[in-house]
Amino acid sequence: MSQIYDRVALIGLGLIASSLYWAIKRDGLAGEVTGYARSAETRETAREIGLCDRICESAVEAVEGADLVILCVPVGAMDQVAREIAPALQAGATVTDVGSVKRAVIDAVGPHIPEGVHFVPSHPLAGTEHSGPRSGFAELFEQRWFLLVPVEGTDGDAVDRLESLWQAIGSKTVRMEADHHDLVLAVTSHTPHLIAYTMVGVADDLSRVTDSEVINYSAAGFRDFTRIAASDPTMWRDVFLNNKDATLEILGRFTEELFALQRAIRTEDGDMLHDYFTRTRAIRRGIIEAGQDTDAPDFGRTKT
Repeated sequence: MSQIYDRVALIGLGLIASSLYWAIKRDGLAGEVTGYARSAETRETAREIGLCDRICESAVEAVEGADLVILCVPVGAMDQVAREIAPALQAGATVTDVGSVKRAVIDAVGPHIPEGVHFVPSHPLAGTEHSGPRSGFAELFEQRWFLLVPVEGTDGDAVDRLESLWQAIGSKTVRMEADHHDLVLAVTSHTPHLIAYTMVGVADDLSRVTDSEVINYSAAGFRDFTRIAASDPTMWRDVFLNNKDATLEILGRFTEELFALQRAIRTEDGDMLHDYFTRTRAIRRGIIEAGQDTDAPDFGRTKT
């Protein structure tokens, strides 16, 4: 594949950034990739494992001369980082992000973007429960969706160029409006994570079931809840604080559905339960048919 950017700067060096680096270098999509993380320990780890061509001691140093800057930090840190790097951004550069909330990122980052620099918010729908610079792998984004959320007036060539990068590393791309993105993600990601955290918390609080029983006898359902609930706590705190309205709307709908199921169980309405489970089962089949998961035993997940 041919080079798309001369220099890419990765600000934040967790799962997404490290996976991006390995994918970009595998496919020769950038001449140089610089990186910066706030933690000195993370920067040292990155150097140790050869993550990025050059690890910098400041975000400003990392973005100097970059024609693509990717903000891979928690949503709550976006404002501070954007404010810090703004004076060092070169004219014609593109700034993007990988946050799973878009309206809040646009509000936080947009005001700091200088004239002549292109801001293209985005979100790769890919991840694992692992975090940190050692967790990345080049195949993370293959056949996964990448959502571009251009703001009004964004340069079309800048959007096309960013889209071509993600397509080159194997992602399927689509463009979406910010508020619609946040509502969709509240349904498909944010609320399920909150429910997973809640269920694991319930198990932790239930004194009549011991910790060892919860761990030893975890059936697949609870095991998958714990996999989701192992995700980065800082990132998820920021997601819920910055996508409050959409998450609360979906939680309200979830609560209504839960009450209906409680009533069906209490009144022994087997027909209602069977119809409900049949209808929702079709969603799972659709996910498999769309190539977003597998029907293999244990969902094809490797044992760790």
